[in-house]
Amino acid sequence: MEVEIDDKSGFCFGVVRAIDEAERALDAYGSVYSLGDIVHNRIEVQRLESRGLKTVTHADLDGLSGCRLFIRAHGEPPATYRRARELGIEVIDATCPVVAKLQQRVVRAHAEMSKVDGQVVILGKRGHAEVVGLTGQVEAPTIVIEGPDDLTQIDFARPIYFLSQTTQSIALFESLADEMRRRAVDASRVTVHDTICRQVANREAHLTAFARRFDTVIFVCGRKSSNGKVLYEVCRRANVRTHQVEEAAELRDEWFAGAASAGICGATSTPRWLMQQVADAIVARYGE
Repeated sequence: MEVEIDDKSGFCFGVVRAIDEAERALDAYGSVYSLGDIVHNRIEVQRLESRGLKTVTHADLDGLSGCRLFIRAHGEPPATYRRARELGIEVIDATCPVVAKLQQRVVRAHAEMSKVDGQVVILGKRGHAEVVGLTGQVEAPTIVIEGPDDLTQIDFARPIYFLSQTTQSIALFESLADEMRRRAVDASRVTVHDTICRQVANREAHLTAFARRFDTVIFVCGRKSSNGKVLYEVCRRANVRTHQVEEAAELRDEWFAGAASAGICGATSTPRWLMQQVADAIVARYGE
């Protein structure tokens, strides 16, 4: 069987930067606390935890005085940094620069909308760490939508400033923007700012072409990965014989029945070494 790993899949710049910083901190200090999973991939988190990384939640902060706290690529609201200072916690900030720029954009959007009784709307997954960080940039409420059904939250008689979580689908963002303009009492008062990371978004067209080349496709990503859910669906639309796994142990024989080729790809939170493990398992089990 021919097995190929997609050369454009795997960690994006922001995740690579965060993992590198975490490993440097672990080398220097031996133990570091990460506020939430450093990356939405259980296997990679376990690897880093074996080196001394400890995953904590906001509820654990009170007990971390004098410790080092790692802020992952998803970012955090200002309140988290203030709380850390109050508790004497040293912060290692690995917020992705693209996310940090979007956080600033959210603040400016609210400032603009406050002058005209407008609304700030973000396309994103509710409860996702990046979205929590974005909505927490200001005290004023931010409307979070996940799809067309959520447009009922918006008052189309008032101005709208529309932004997006960095890992959302461009097609979904554009279709929602068009629908907002259509429903708005005055379309000129709908400001649309595409804040989707192109290093992530540009993978959609590439993965579509990649998935079509193989008899079966194995998409490797963590179950918690928002980006993984989007890119998996991109692959599945291109090739119905696309299957998602977190690790090689989840591979099933029936997926490879009659297949002469298999493509391996993954999310921006999927490490290359994990995709390689999956590819090696396929070769060992079904032959190259």
